[in-house]
Amino acid sequence: MRTKDQNCAYCVHGEPLAAFGIYICDLSFSSLYLFKEQSHPGRVIVAPKEHVADITDLTDDERNAFFADVARASRALKKVFNPGKVNYGAYNDKGGHLHFHLVPKYVDEFEWGGIFAMNPGRVTLTDAEYADMIEKIKAAL
Repeated sequence: MRTKDQNCAYCVHGEPLAAFGIYICDLSFSSLYLFKEQSHPGRVIVAPKEHVADITDLTDDERNAFFADVARASRALKKVFNPGKVNYGAYNDKGGHLHFHLVPKYVDEFEWGGIFAMNPGRVTLTDAEYADMIEKIKAAL
């Protein structure tokens, strides 16, 4: 059994998580978070519930469960936001907790055909807009 890292936003939530994301719900192996910067409407993060540093630290069953959660979240994004494509990014050098960014991309969008910016800082929403987006995603799961 893995433990929570008290220095990790995905493990402790609260202010560290609030700096960039909003908890949506738990999936089978992971938790789903809305990324606050919404230049790409529907951008979310999927992170294991337990502190895992690297994908190679997962057993085969855990890895399969993690990717099943990524696929489930992606299907929900496609249903709710109808993007042209969903991009997947795994960045783990700074936070130390394995996580995937699921980034809906739209054909007429500023980054179509290129790599998405990690945090372009272009679009933030009101609390009500975040709540509405979260409810739509949860309903599509």
